[in-house]
Amino acid sequence: MAGSPSRAAGRRLQLPLLCLFLQGATAVLFAVFVRYNHKTDAALWHRGNHSNADNEFYFRYPSFQDVHAMVFVGFGFLMVFLQRYGFSSVGFTFLLAAFALQWSTLVQGFLHSFHSGHIHVGVESMINADFCVGAVLISSGALLGKTGPAQLLLMALLEVVLFGINEFVLLHLLGVRVWGGMEWGVGGGQGQPLSQEHGGGGGVLPLHLTAPPQVRDAGGSMTIHTFGAYFGLVLSRVLYRPQLEKSKHRQGSVYHSDLFAMIGTIFLWIFWPSFNSALTALGTGQHQTALNTYYSLAASTLSTFALSALVGEDGRLDMVHIQNAALAGGVVVGTSSEMMLTPFGALAAGFLAGTVSTLGLERVFPLIAEGQRSATSQAMYQLFGLFVTLMFASVGGGLGAGLLLKLPFLDSPLDSQCYEDQVHWQVPGEHEDEAQRPLRVEEADTQA
Repeated sequence: MAGSPSRAAGRRLQLPLLCLFLQGATAVLFAVFVRYNHKTDAALWHRGNHSNADNEFYFRYPSFQDVHAMVFVGFGFLMVFLQRYGFSSVGFTFLLAAFALQWSTLVQGFLHSFHSGHIHVGVESMINADFCVGAVLISSGALLGKTGPAQLLLMALLEVVLFGINEFVLLHLLGVRVWGGMEWGVGGGQGQPLSQEHGGGGGVLPLHLTAPPQVRDAGGSMTIHTFGAYFGLVLSRVLYRPQLEKSKHRQGSVYHSDLFAMIGTIFLWIFWPSFNSALTALGTGQHQTALNTYYSLAASTLSTFALSALVGEDGRLDMVHIQNAALAGGVVVGTSSEMMLTPFGALAAGFLAGTVSTLGLERVFPLIAEGQRSATSQAMYQLFGLFVTLMFASVGGGLGAGLLLKLPFLDSPLDSQCYEDQVHWQVPGEHEDEAQRPLRVEEADTQA
């Protein structure tokens, strides 16, 4: 048993009560507010003399499947690189995603598809919810091994709300343009033109009637990746504990943990074109987005391998570079992928992204990790910031979620027990006596 009896007793009640409360509250809100949209409700769909073959489900659901696999398999396995934290990486990803997709359906629904007193959901709602889950999982990566499941659920509770508000400001308030005497907005939360009709949850206007908004973010480079990264970074800083060095010996990876993390990278890499194109306009817009992402990822992979060997010790490749920088091509074209980037432009963007990411992992990240900062490194880091997103992520992550997660009764692991599965899981282990021996408890530990 890990820790004192009182901590074990608190752990036995804390997570079950929180899960039951959140699920119960969500279920009540679903019962009161959530309804099928006109594309999902059979009576409404056939009343409009629509054919089943015309239903958007058949065009969007394959993309949803890909995005869903990225969230649960890609992000889950990408985080199993820690040698003693594989159960928690995959298990807590599963838990967070299952809650966040329900909560984000409500939050995004109130902001984007609330009319006639109800939230109207369909296949686009599922995709948007998974996008929000992606931001939450990116943030959780900054807290990997240092928080308990109850703290992560509370983080998701707050972050989903801030994500929805930030997305609404960027893509609806900043993304509204007066065109031909009419107001146009961005629907679906990810660059989808709104329909003038409000009775069916929003449809796609004909191409000749639509106008591009001022803010485009098909793949969520601003709303998902940047927001999630900054939220997690600020939250990690607020929860910083000076004695985490006691668990430093568990922060490294081993051969099999890096191998499993590479599975996550491959899943993300394969499905990233679907992620960026899932909610873009059907037809040429979606086709363009998938092609641009496809080529950008390929170029970023080659540049990552090249730079990893170039800067690596004795010319050898570093698996950390491959696991992370090879995905930079998908992120870098997230905002511009549905534009006329051209195949060459996508290759160039991906190659540059892989190069910069590899150099950042090799040179800049160690400076940040060690607390060093120069004028040059600070200037380079600031280039990644977007003012509105940074404001929401920093204020929300620091003053909101950070202070909440520091409450003493929440079950954060002790300093000497971080990055360890045995704190929250029954671990069988390859060597039973070593895996199940009691963890050391130290009086001088601090808690987040």
